Amino acid sequence: MTETNSTADKIFLDTNIPVYMYSKDEPVKQIIASELILNDDSEYVISTQVIGEFINILSRKFKYGIQDIKVAVDDFRENFEVGIIKTDTIDTALFIMGKYRFSYWDSMIVSSALNKKCNILYSEDLQHEQIAEKELKIINPFE
Repeated sequence: MTETNSTADKIFLDTNIPVYMYSKDEPVKQIIASELILNDDSEYVISTQVIGEFINILSRKFKYGIQDIKVAVDDFRENFEVGIIKTDTIDTALFIMGKYRFSYWDSMIVSSALNKKCNILYSEDLQHEQIAEKELKIINPFE
């Protein structure tokens, strides 16, 4: 499961975390993803990339309607800090891609988390407990 600290963490959420909150196909992961956010006083961060991927998955895979997706996205914008992808985010992603051999999209997630000064990244797509750039601990909350 997840690790907790006595001080609040700044946590970046990879796309799979908010997606599981809305998934009806993975009830165990849905509960875990929801509890991560609802039962914690940490500061959560997503990026414009996460929002775009989230919208795509909800519309194409889960067949959510536009209005339901808009409500979900508005909720995220109200409750999470949203990092904007800028040229420096891309530059850092290319560095991460070369150093760690992550895919470009995973590198962009790591870059966004680093640029927003997060100390934890929740993702099931990367190596559990890996430390990126001595600053960012990757945690798979479904481990």
